Amino acid sequence: MQIGAIDWLFIGAYFLLALGVGLYFAGRAGKNITEYFTSGRSLPWWLAGTSMVATTFAADTPLAVTELVATHGIAGNWLWWNMVMSGLLTVFLFARLWRRAEILTDVEFTELRYSGKPAAVLRGFRALYLAIPINLIILGWVTLAMVKIIELSIGVDKWMAVGICVLVTLLYSGLSGLWGVVVTDFLQFIIAMGGSLVLAFFAADAVGGIAGLQERLAQLYGADHRVLALTPQIGSAWMPVSAFLVYLAVNWWAAWYPGAEPGGGGYVAQRMFSTKNEKHSLLATLWFNIAHYALRPWPWIIVALASMVLYPELDDKQTGYIKVLLDYLPSGFKGLLLASFAAAFMSTVSTHLNWGSSYIVNDFYKRFIRSHASPRHYVMVARWTTVGLVVGGALVTLQMETIAGAWKLLLALGAGTGSVYILRWYWWRINAWSEIAAMSASFVVSLFLQFGLGWDTADAAVFARVMLITVLASSAVWLTVTFLTSPTDEATLLAFYRKVKPGGRLWNPISQKAPEVQADTGLGRDLMDWSVGIVLIYAALFGVGKLLLGEPIWGVSLVGLAAGCLVFILWDLRRRGWKSLRS
Repeated sequence: MQIGAIDWLFIGAYFLLALGVGLYFAGRAGKNITEYFTSGRSLPWWLAGTSMVATTFAADTPLAVTELVATHGIAGNWLWWNMVMSGLLTVFLFARLWRRAEILTDVEFTELRYSGKPAAVLRGFRALYLAIPINLIILGWVTLAMVKIIELSIGVDKWMAVGICVLVTLLYSGLSGLWGVVVTDFLQFIIAMGGSLVLAFFAADAVGGIAGLQERLAQLYGADHRVLALTPQIGSAWMPVSAFLVYLAVNWWAAWYPGAEPGGGGYVAQRMFSTKNEKHSLLATLWFNIAHYALRPWPWIIVALASMVLYPELDDKQTGYIKVLLDYLPSGFKGLLLASFAAAFMSTVSTHLNWGSSYIVNDFYKRFIRSHASPRHYVMVARWTTVGLVVGGALVTLQMETIAGAWKLLLALGAGTGSVYILRWYWWRINAWSEIAAMSASFVVSLFLQFGLGWDTADAAVFARVMLITVLASSAVWLTVTFLTSPTDEATLLAFYRKVKPGGRLWNPISQKAPEVQADTGLGRDLMDWSVGIVLIYAALFGVGKLLLGEPIWGVSLVGLAAGCLVFILWDLRRRGWKSLRS
């Protein structure tokens, strides 16, 4: 690949911009860990929501979507499109509650909601577990993807190139805290999406436009192919009925994994903590879900479809995206695309460095090691912790070929725990032992099924069985443990209820002892908005797709339906005076 002077100019300008943002916010972030980890709780919704979108846009994401489309058609994306319902549940039921809690991390919630040694043990364990093994594997995964992109794209030393990306990310995220992360995320999202749109344009042009694409797909795969279908063929080998039902009815609320936690959590929760108020928290997560599901995937899908036509015999389907970049982008645009890949990579890395550091500093070091140090001391520890995570991520990347299978092992811990993470907000009886039991049971049952019995979850039907059995077993265990153990002490429950005001009849034993609290009473309306929100996302997703694929009547109708749903949701919230969204 020939890189011209203008290409290097794009790349160099991007790195200088990221460093400039870090230096600009360095002084503000150094005041205390509230500024460092939550931007002083002053982010506007559009900045917080865009930061969420940018974080989920890693360097490997377009490659993964390309493989899904090349293997199963557009409908292959239902492997992650099914999580729309979980994301919107966070918008309408949990965004305001997370912001109201006024904590620094979702792990800190443990001791806000529960009491005693079990709560402390759970907090310490989850802090280290999420910050180190989970976080480092994510860092290693996205770094390895960036290595692959550089290896295929340009003739420079791949590890040196990735090292420069990581070093710049370390400098601006370590210096500036979350402010620098979210501002660079905003800029990185614009650059990454701009690059994706440019590549989609040239990819479509290379196959003769959408009409040419459709004609050549028919020639390659037959007139009755389903490559362009937006919904999977239920009952096919890759999407049996059991798997589709699990995706739609179970997976989105029952399974926990980073970035899509039932009830919100992780870096999504961190952005909610950081917004100006509850209204901004809700709008941030709503914008995130619209952009994440309905807008961002389509440029990648267009490139993926073009790669199927241009390279029909390609063994490694993921590399089709990179090959289109190499072969069909004119000189001058390649630097923009490489900068967009760097932006996608660095936005994910910067968030995970800041997020992981927040767990180690706030939920382990400050909680268990040194609880009365100065604010600047904790910021210093946070910065050194960030350095340590960079080193750890690099070591994991070097060994990733031997531990990539650890994803299945680690994610097994979360299968079946989602119900606890949702109900802990709305049912007073859940305690720390409930979470511990759910995590333990899910881990043991899932591992036994996958490794003891040898059930391979790569098979969709087997995945459905593993999921259902794990959820049923985990639910039976944590419910039994909940009723066999003592509830959280009343003082903690009252303090939590007065602070968060969750509402709902399952809090009646506590709410009766705090009659002065005006708890949320609009749960039914929130669920209605959630239902309308699901229609909004899928209508926008399919509407944009229909417009791009040359079906304007369907496209305009669906986009119009999505717009109507959005207007209804905003009208309903305003009609209620945003009374459930306290400023």
